[in-house]
Amino acid sequence: MGYYIIIGISMLVSWWVSSRLKSKFEYYSNVHLRNGLSGKEVAEKMLRDNGINDVQVISVPGQLTDHYNPADKTVNLSEGVYMQRNAAAAAVAAHECGHAVQHAVGYSMLNLRSKLVPVVNITSNLMQFVLLAGIGIMAATRSIEDPNGNTAVLAIGVAMFAMTTLFAFVTLPVEYDASNRAMKWLKDTGTVTQEEFVGVQDSLKWAARTYVVAAIGSLAQLLYWGSLLLGGRRN
Repeated sequence: MGYYIIIGISMLVSWWVSSRLKSKFEYYSNVHLRNGLSGKEVAEKMLRDNGINDVQVISVPGQLTDHYNPADKTVNLSEGVYMQRNAAAAAVAAHECGHAVQHAVGYSMLNLRSKLVPVVNITSNLMQFVLLAGIGIMAATRSIEDPNGNTAVLAIGVAMFAMTTLFAFVTLPVEYDASNRAMKWLKDTGTVTQEEFVGVQDSLKWAARTYVVAAIGSLAQLLYWGSLLLGGRRN
């Protein structure tokens, strides 16, 4: 029951933040850029200004599907951001280029996150099964001689979950740094006006909060599973 309460609260807060993010982007999508640049053109300009000539800006389907892919060096902008000429599009485009700048300068936290990706891809697919199996084995192996039961499998599951939580927290400085690079460039180059910059700043602030909520939710779940493991070992 405790686990479902944590999941429920995390999902509720995540839904609220995501809803606020979407409403902010819809609002700032109506703040049109005076320079008339599209998201694609903003991205290409930021890349050029930072001396990056080997990254391609492409369009991908979906909404808020924007991301930077360091493997093939592409800034992937959702269809709306790619074509639109407003503060929200400029914010997203510049943020994703912020990741490209991180990659170009060898930003340490981005490098660490990239190294964690293969491990997290494996653990995230298996950890729920391992955790549930660990709980079952721990309960089934309890006896008078061994009141704790076998906690080895549960310990492996908790360690796997810890990797995903670590990834979530490593992601935070990466995302905040990309946003800071984006805002600094947009402001210093005069690509957006002061009024437009307010929209950029507000949009990126709410986007960053989605990562904060995800990290806190992951930590709460990790503490729950860890308490079960430690409780089983103490009993």
